[in-house]
Amino acid sequence: MSLVFYIVALIVYFGAMIGIGLHAFKKTTGGEDYMLGGRQLHPFVAALSAGASDMSGWLLMGLPGALYMGGLVEAWMAIGLIIGAGLNWIFVAPRLRQYTQIAGNAITVPSFFGNRLHDRTNILRIAAGLIILVFFTFYVSSGMVAGGVFFQSMFGGPYLTGMLLVGGVTILYTLFGGFLGASYTDVVQGLIMLVSLLIVPLVAMFAVGGPAQMFESVREVNADFGSLTSGGTAIGIISAAAWGLGYFGQPHIIVRFMALRSSRDAKYGTVVGMTWMILCVVGAVFTALAGLAYFQQNQDAVLTDSTNGESVFLDLSQLLFHPMIAGVLLAAVLAAIMSTISSQLIVTSSALIEDIVGGFGAKLTEVGKLWGGRIGVLVVSIISLLLALDPNSSVLALVGFAWAGFGAAFGPIVLLSLFWRRLTMAGAAVGMVSGAVVSFIWGQSWGAEGQPLDVILGLFGEDHLYEIIPGFLVCLVLAVAVSLVTPQPPAKAMQEFEDTAESVATGEARDRSAEAPTS
Repeated sequence: MSLVFYIVALIVYFGAMIGIGLHAFKKTTGGEDYMLGGRQLHPFVAALSAGASDMSGWLLMGLPGALYMGGLVEAWMAIGLIIGAGLNWIFVAPRLRQYTQIAGNAITVPSFFGNRLHDRTNILRIAAGLIILVFFTFYVSSGMVAGGVFFQSMFGGPYLTGMLLVGGVTILYTLFGGFLGASYTDVVQGLIMLVSLLIVPLVAMFAVGGPAQMFESVREVNADFGSLTSGGTAIGIISAAAWGLGYFGQPHIIVRFMALRSSRDAKYGTVVGMTWMILCVVGAVFTALAGLAYFQQNQDAVLTDSTNGESVFLDLSQLLFHPMIAGVLLAAVLAAIMSTISSQLIVTSSALIEDIVGGFGAKLTEVGKLWGGRIGVLVVSIISLLLALDPNSSVLALVGFAWAGFGAAFGPIVLLSLFWRRLTMAGAAVGMVSGAVVSFIWGQSWGAEGQPLDVILGLFGEDHLYEIIPGFLVCLVLAVAVSLVTPQPPAKAMQEFEDTAESVATGEARDRSAEAPTS
């Protein structure tokens, strides 16, 4: 009987997502609408969309599971992400919104790099577009694998059916709705995630006798649960917190800043986005706490994933709620997965059409860009689906690697582009490529035992330093060094830098697209 309720909830959820996508389809008339929503995204929508597309299933499964198994020492990643997201909204969002409009009305991150640095060769756009295309194709595939595995474990159906269903619905509303479709569905998905992460631990807490009894039961299971250092190492803590560095270079997140109505909306977005994120993380912490107490008090109850603890949210939802409500709560996990897939599909499609095809000199009309973007979504989706046919595909391991790769390759370039007028095209190119290469080499397995390079060399004993740290630093240092030894940017680039600083203060962008290279 429970399965029937789960299926009904799933059908309603999928129907709502498709309906929102069709609504966005009616509002999408050109290439800029499809890729950036016409720069008319409300800050509430932008904030929830950025959060939902960022967190994925990690927020409802990975983080509660890690805390359940290891205690608060596993929260350093969440702490780093909160700090990184806050800095991103406060410093990057307002300036990037204005600068991308002033610098030739750039509608993608790679085209912003090219326009900002007046790269007449289009090397930056093409290189950045290729990085996005390759990494996000695998990233999207990993999300589809997660959707298939979730469907298989929750409903007992075939992996392939679940993967095609989750992937197909996401592709459908993204294909027609574009950026607006992905953003609007993200709002619903973000709210589902928030409500679920508040309701589940709250009900579970009172099911175990209230806050005092919950904490007492947790102490009996893990006396060191509340310690931020117990069981951890300095390198491990630094590596976990360093995930926050990745925010500055994630294309599917910062593109939301570019779509805001003006830089003034960033303040509103900061409040909404950070409130949502903090509440969700607190909910994940209390899900782990309540889960530990519940399974300690109810020995007959079984945690499905006893190895990683990642099923604690799912198990509590099914144990404590009516099947219909549990079905809605379980849909929150799909919401997290699908919101990330849709956002990544749009960014990947935009890179393919706007930056790679456009970078090689192809001139497309607005209608051409619109349908080119849809074709791009379809092509990337098909490749990702093919990669996801194997439920044990290694692409899942690329999630952390892709986050580090984007953070190391794009993060320093985004920051330098926005806040240092002396950055040159050569400096950006060298830094971007070097950051990506160092992150790749540092993070990949080498040797007979499959260990990371720094572990083989014994740089930090047996600890592995997350690859985003050396990659980010190398990109930053080389970008600055090369820029200082190469001729300074042209006068127009310097003037656009000053215009941006002025426009952020007033909230009005002065469009110099006629003077700058087109995007």
